Amino acid sequence: MPQVSFYQLQDNKDAGPVRACELIANAFANKQRCVVLCVSQTQAEILDDLLWQLPADRFVPHNMAGEGPPAGTPVELCWLPEQLSRRHVLVNLSETVPQSMGQFQQIIDFVPMADEAKKAARIRYKQFQQAGCQMQFKSA
Repeated sequence: MPQVSFYQLQDNKDAGPVRACELIANAFANKQRCVVLCVSQTQAEILDDLLWQLPADRFVPHNMAGEGPPAGTPVELCWLPEQLSRRHVLVNLSETVPQSMGQFQQIIDFVPMADEAKKAARIRYKQFQQAGCQMQFKSA
C-alpha cells in the first residue's frame, strides 16, 4: 500500500494548488512521475497555469489528461478518476479517495482550514488508514 502524506494548508482557498505545485516540482526534481487528481477541469487548468509560472530552473513538463505525447509527460493533470494513469506519485486535490490508490507508491493529500473541507480530509485520512496505507501528517 502507498505512503500517504497529508499537508496542513493555510487559510487560503488557493493554498492547495500553490502547495501542490511546489510538491509536484519537488517530485519531478527527484525523477518521480506524478499524476494530479483535481476537483474539476477548471482547477486542473488553474494548476496548469501555476506550473507554467514556476521559475525556469524549476520547469515541470506536464500536460492535461488526453493531451501530449503518447508516452505522456512526467506530470499529468486529471479531473476524473478514470483518467488516472499509473505513476509513482498521486497528488490528490479531489475530495475523495481514488479506488485505484493501490497503484501508487506515494499519495499526497491536503487538509484545508475550512471546516467542511477539513471534515472531508479527516474522512479520507481514515479511509487511507483503514486500507493499510502508511500515514504521515506534515505542516505546510
